Amino acid sequence: MTVGTSPATLDLSAALEPEHLELARNPLHVTLSADVRDRVARCREFVLDMSRSGRAIYGVTTGFGPLVEFEGRADSAGQSDNTILHHIVGHGDLLPPHVARAAVLARLFSLAQGRSGVSEQVVSALIAMLDSRFAPAVPRLGSVGASGDLQPLAYVAHCLRGNGNAFFEGRLMPAGEALALAGLRKLELDGRDALALVNGISVTAAALGLAVAQAVRARRTAELLSALMADVLGCGTEYTSVGLLAAFGHPDVADTGAALRTWLEGSVPSGERPLQEAYSIRCTPQLIGAAATNIRQADEVVRRDLNGVSDNPLFFPETGEVVHGGNFFGQPGAFAADQLNVALVQLGNLAERQLDLLVDPRRTNGLPPMLSPDPGRHHAVQGVQIGATATVAAMRRAAAPASVQSLPTNLHNQDVVPFGTQAAFTALDQARLLRYLHAGLAVAVRQAVHVGARRPRSPRLAEVFDRLAAAVPPIVADRPLDTAIAGVADLLDTVASEVESVR
Repeated sequence: MTVGTSPATLDLSAALEPEHLELARNPLHVTLSADVRDRVARCREFVLDMSRSGRAIYGVTTGFGPLVEFEGRADSAGQSDNTILHHIVGHGDLLPPHVARAAVLARLFSLAQGRSGVSEQVVSALIAMLDSRFAPAVPRLGSVGASGDLQPLAYVAHCLRGNGNAFFEGRLMPAGEALALAGLRKLELDGRDALALVNGISVTAAALGLAVAQAVRARRTAELLSALMADVLGCGTEYTSVGLLAAFGHPDVADTGAALRTWLEGSVPSGERPLQEAYSIRCTPQLIGAAATNIRQADEVVRRDLNGVSDNPLFFPETGEVVHGGNFFGQPGAFAADQLNVALVQLGNLAERQLDLLVDPRRTNGLPPMLSPDPGRHHAVQGVQIGATATVAAMRRAAAPASVQSLPTNLHNQDVVPFGTQAAFTALDQARLLRYLHAGLAVAVRQAVHVGARRPRSPRLAEVFDRLAAAVPPIVADRPLDTAIAGVADLLDTVASEVESVR
């Protein structure tokens, strides 16, 4: 991967990483090497040969799903039409354009493995789309994540053929108009092209990958804010002890302790705090470290999904095999997304409780209630806390696992399903809500210093605090804070990314 002036560049012969999915928000140049081109062409020719041989191949010579017992349409273009059109039944909110584009990138990498029999023109069309500011308009509801993300990926193909709606530069419009503005040709499909486009878990993998990328930043942000809060309150640092955390036996907890010690280096306890702090300070290594374990597990799973082949059947020209199976069944990602969801909610609980501690004079050595410089006449972060409470409630309500909600469908052909797509979307939602909670907490820490808490003694934390203070003026009189919170969320992401780059 190379990133300089836009667009960034990715190589189809390299591994696809969760953070690469974020690059698809903007025009992204994907290179197609000769090796990738050859393996795609070789598999395509093999599929055509097998089709002409009279061998039954699912979706090529047959109907779809439980209608596999019936013959499909004789012409491949008509078969492609049927593949897509009967799935154009989605509903609900449209995916944000950057999520839809990330799904296209994930599908492209799966097709480029040369096991799906797709034509090179499809690969080239997806590459051209990613190099533009076009995005498919994809409804959120419709996939059970069992035969892949059939309905959302069908909308991707539908839009690229000039049908339905699409986004261009963030504006929703008829797909044909968006294609023209982006300088893209309408996609033509035949053979196995349509089924290869829709028969995979690329929407699930993209949403989960984006959630993981944000969750990695959230873990670093939680460490930063926990250390910053401890420093401005003058807390002792015994709870980050190397020996203490090593004795606990969890490597990610020890790593979080190390991160906290790095942030707090140079901080000196005030001597005015209790012997043992509340759990929202004292147990941060254990809580954040446990979340880090879940984030790391989700990261491992989604990397496998992004670089594997999700399709059915798969084609092996080198051995002459056509193998029918279930590589479109997104159970690994479903479990991983649900586990990530829970970790994000607990990080949200921590941030909300830390904010609650800061606004309470009984636990801050006498800082004014709600961190107001003039309590009663002005209310400072009182609204921020109410918003945080509402946000945590929303996160908790969405914490029910999707991966165990299996419902039989499709004439019991899909008699057990993982619902990984819904799990991944929820994890992405939770990561977005957690950004709000972290930003609200950061605003409160900044305000705490304004109303009497000490400036951070740690040089590293003082540098971050100065950036925060420059972004958010102190609250002297009540004012709207929504724009400020959004800006702080972006700043925290930037700081977390800087931390990642040096570790």
